[in-house]
Amino acid sequence: MLELRSPVQSVPAARYHVSLAVDDCEIREAQRLRYKVFAEELGAHLSTVLPGHDIDLYDPFCDHLLVRDLASGEVVGTYRILPPEAARRVGSYYAEQEFDLTRLNFLRPRMAELGRSCVHPAHRSGAVIARLWIGLADYMTRYGYETIVGCASIGMADGGHIAASVHRQLAKSHLAPIEWHVTPRARLPVESLDDGQVAALPPLIKGYTRLGAMVCGEPAWDPDFNTADLLMLLPRAQLNRSYARRFLA
Repeated sequence: MLELRSPVQSVPAARYHVSLAVDDCEIREAQRLRYKVFAEELGAHLSTVLPGHDIDLYDPFCDHLLVRDLASGEVVGTYRILPPEAARRVGSYYAEQEFDLTRLNFLRPRMAELGRSCVHPAHRSGAVIARLWIGLADYMTRYGYETIVGCASIGMADGGHIAASVHRQLAKSHLAPIEWHVTPRARLPVESLDDGQVAALPPLIKGYTRLGAMVCGEPAWDPDFNTADLLMLLPRAQLNRSYARRFLA
C-alpha cells in the first residue's frame, strides 16, 4: 500500500475542514461516501470487495482528499489523487481504461490524476467542492505536479443528448490543443445524439472550466456508471491563479 503523506494544511472555514486521509479508517469513510453517491443515488454497477463501499484496484495507490463537516465529523466530500509515480506502479492511470492517452505521454512524469469526485447530497452548496479544490491546489504545489487530468462524468439517463450538447459547447470554448487530444475506447456517437439543444453544464464541469480546464476530445461511454466521460486537463499554474482569485480573495 502507498504510504500516505501528511494531512494537507487546513484552510480556515466556518463549517468544513480539508485534509488527506492518513489511515485505512479514513479511506473507508471516503469509500462509503462514494458508494452512497455512485451506487445508491446514481445507480452505478460497482464491483467491490466490501459491501457498502466503492473500492477498486487503484485505491491503495491513491491519496484521498477528504472534506469533513466540523459539526458532525462526517466526511461529506472526497477526491482521490493518483500521483505519477503511483500510476507507474499500478501500471496505468484509471482514465486509460476509457481513453488512449498516448498524446499525453510527455506530461506523465509530473501529471496527477483526479477521480471519484463526489459530495454528500446534503452538502452541495458549492462550499465542499471549493474546499476540495483548495486542498488540491495545495497538494499539487507541495509535490510539484504540473498537470491534472481526470474524467468528468455526465449522466446518460436521457440517452446521451445532454452529454452530446455539453461536448459541443466545450469543444467550442474549452478544447485543448490537438497535441493533448485523447481517443475514447468506447466512443459516444455525439453526432447522432446532438439534437441542437443547449444543455446546462453539470456543476462540476462548469467549475473545472472556470478554473481553466480544457476538454481533450470526444466523450467515452462508461457502461458500469452509465455515464459519458470527458477527459479534462488542467495545468497547475492555471489552477493556482484561478483558485487564489476565486477562493482566497
